[in-house]
Amino acid sequence: MKKIILFALLSLMAANVVNAQMRIRMGKNSPIEKLGRAELAIANLYVDSVDENKLVEDAIRGMLEKLDPHSAYTTAKETQSMNESLNGSFDGIGVQFNMVDDTLLVIQPVTNGPSEKVGIIAGDRIVAVNDTAIAGVKMSKEEIMKRLRGPKGTMVKLSIVRRGIKDQLTFNVKRDKIPVTTMDAAYMIRPGIGYIRLGSFGMTSSHEVGTAIDSLKKKGMKDLIFDLQDNGGGYLQAAAAIASEFLQKGDLIVYTNGRSAPRQEFKAEGDGRMRKGRIVVLTNEFTASAAEIVSGAIQDQDRGVVVGRRTFGKGLVQRPLTFEDGSEIRLTIAHYYTPSGRCIQKPYKKGDREDYALDLDKRYKHGEFTNQDSIHFADSLKYYTLRKHRVVYGGGGIMPDYFVPLDTTKYTKMHRQLAAKSIVINQSLKYIDAHRKELKSKYKDFDKFLANYQVPQSLVDSIISEGEKEKIKPADDAELTQTKKCLAIQLKALVARDIWDMSQYFQVWNETNEIVQRAVRLLQTGK
Repeated sequence: MKKIILFALLSLMAANVVNAQMRIRMGKNSPIEKLGRAELAIANLYVDSVDENKLVEDAIRGMLEKLDPHSAYTTAKETQSMNESLNGSFDGIGVQFNMVDDTLLVIQPVTNGPSEKVGIIAGDRIVAVNDTAIAGVKMSKEEIMKRLRGPKGTMVKLSIVRRGIKDQLTFNVKRDKIPVTTMDAAYMIRPGIGYIRLGSFGMTSSHEVGTAIDSLKKKGMKDLIFDLQDNGGGYLQAAAAIASEFLQKGDLIVYTNGRSAPRQEFKAEGDGRMRKGRIVVLTNEFTASAAEIVSGAIQDQDRGVVVGRRTFGKGLVQRPLTFEDGSEIRLTIAHYYTPSGRCIQKPYKKGDREDYALDLDKRYKHGEFTNQDSIHFADSLKYYTLRKHRVVYGGGGIMPDYFVPLDTTKYTKMHRQLAAKSIVINQSLKYIDAHRKELKSKYKDFDKFLANYQVPQSLVDSIISEGEKEKIKPADDAELTQTKKCLAIQLKALVARDIWDMSQYFQVWNETNEIVQRAVRLLQTGK
């Protein structure tokens, strides 16, 4: 029986081996035979009882840790959670929420979602799920989400407290597919200039971006700012489809190559919506993977320019190998290369994940984020764009055509501490909850809100006061002044988000984003 359990893993590997065109050396003295004998010995002879599943999982993790930084093992639960954000939907009740004073506060119900259909509105507090209290019991956010989510078609009973109504309300909600969008914002940032911000590359991203381009063109868009700041990547297919919106048919987008994975090219399919007009791609140190593919393709094909800071440098191709229990190995099989031949992946030492994790910290200390003169490349890393033959550099990540330094004075230590303690978000949510009707009545039009709304001093003061309770104080008057200045902008953006949506949040915030504003100036003045 033990051998049956042992070789269940081998059988699964064998199935994946066929699909992946790999070979496993079996027989006497083979690595797999040695691993199997070790597991059997521990399971049968070890002095204490062991969890065989955990034992095997730990062995898998141990092997992967000796490889590159991105090969990884995830449990079934971790795999499901990771995939949900990219697969376009999940089953649930359809609300955006946040936790305030240990209570779930509905920020916005999803339009036409299950909760909105039964009458749940922004500002409602969900205090119980199926008669089990979730408010005031220190229940984790993950546990609450587990209770709210469930298979499509199942019912869940929600007990709700609503401002202005004395008694609790009860709603029976039928769970349904809830769409997961990957696009954060799309609007006309200036006359003739459109702006699209993409948060990740998921299954629906290409459709979302295409729809946004069509909409912005109707509003007069000639040129586009494509914001990939903080975009950690996602599906290669989504990246290729989105890049095709900007490139000519047959243009090389990216190619992959590995020891056991022959070169594979991805080319633009043609008929893209944005093959004319200027393109500016925005990046920073958290732009990675699929986002680097799009940035590199647009840069190498001389279709547009990149503005911001050097990207993360994640250019390893992972193949998912899924086990029957839903767990998964994501194994690196190749590298990504830009059209000019640059390897996107930054250097790393096999097995030294700590050093890799500290790379951004090293960049910061070296001055790369704040001073362009601190960035140097060897001549061996020099490459040329395909049409204009401009010099671009390899060595990991995508180096922008126009560098924008990180403003280290914008966020004070005091501001970071207030945010870390959730004081900013909690006080803003309390304010919005108390003034939601007033704000919606006064600012039915967002443009009016953008032009006229001023964050009340009392809200800023309440944050400072709550900070004092946590012993968060400014070093001097200059730090307090700068903190209040930045808080006012952030709070206005948060109010806009909760009254409208994320797109309005970025319309406020982008007016202070140095990278966005550099792109605007570049398109308006050419400098």
